[in-house]
Amino acid sequence: MAQQLGTQKIIVGVDGSEASLEALRQARNLAHSLNARIEAVGCWENPRMYDGYVLMGIEGFRESAEKVVTQAVKTVFGTEMPPHVTINLIQGDPKSALVKASENADFLVVGRRGHGKLGKLLIGSVSASCIAHAKCPVLVVHSQDDGEGR
Repeated sequence: MAQQLGTQKIIVGVDGSEASLEALRQARNLAHSLNARIEAVGCWENPRMYDGYVLMGIEGFRESAEKVVTQAVKTVFGTEMPPHVTINLIQGDPKSALVKASENADFLVVGRRGHGKLGKLLIGSVSASCIAHAKCPVLVVHSQDDGEGR
C-alpha cells in the first residue's frame, strides 16, 4: 500500500547556486523523515525601467527562473520529479516572496551564500530576512563548497 503524503510542507528558496542546491538536499532529507511535501520556490523580477529608456530583451525572466529551478530540482532529485515535489515561481523580491510563502509552510529552507573570506562570515540578506520575518522555523544551510566543517 502506498504511503500517503503528510500534511507538512517545506518551502525551499532556489536560485541555482550551490547553496540553494544544498538547501534542496537538506529539504529532501527532512521531507523523507517527516513524510512532507517540498515546494521549490524560484523568484524573478522585471528590471526597473527609466523614463524614455527602453531595455531590449526583457522578456523571458520568468522562463529563466523556471529553467533554473527545474534544473536544480533535476540535479537533486533526478530527471523524474517525485510526486511530493512541486515548483512555484513567484514574481517579486525573494525576501518578500519567501517570507510570504512561509505563512503556509511548516519549514523554510534557504542556502547561505557568502563571497570571499569576509562574506563567509556573514549570511546573505535573503537568509537574514527569512530568519527575522518568516512565520515558520527556518533552516539556513551552507553549501558543500564552503570549505567549513559541518
